[in-house]
Amino acid sequence: MSNQEEKSKLPANYLELKKAANRMSNWRVRLDAVAELGQCKHKQTIDVLTHRMINDPVYKVQEAAYKSLKKFGEDVQMPEQNKFDLLKDASKVFLRIKKSLPRDHTFEEYREKLKNMRLDLYDTYEGDKGADFDKWLENKWQTMETKKGK
Repeated sequence: MSNQEEKSKLPANYLELKKAANRMSNWRVRLDAVAELGQCKHKQTIDVLTHRMINDPVYKVQEAAYKSLKKFGEDVQMPEQNKFDLLKDASKVFLRIKKSLPRDHTFEEYREKLKNMRLDLYDTYEGDKGADFDKWLENKWQTMETKKGK
């Protein structure tokens, strides 16, 4: 540990921030936690930031962790933005939820069921797509093929 790290103490709320940084159902909470952890250069905060940079499904969180690590002088590379499923089998979940609704369901009904059943998935894609999320989700909903009709 360098002298600079030894001088920097962990934030008093480090354990809360670590927990928040790993809370998969809310990307905004993770982003805020990453920003706060990025104010304190310490081995433990660097570990949490590195984990978020490498493993977070929301690119904004990865980017914030990367910027903090670079500011600390860490030798890190920004991961590429994932262009496919952000979470494992997400496409299957989107389709499964559509199939579980009556054939004449509305997009609003679909969106609410997705949000209620898989908040982690909903939140991750909302964070990734930003302002275009509703448009993106509606397009996905419209173009999904369902072989069985209800």
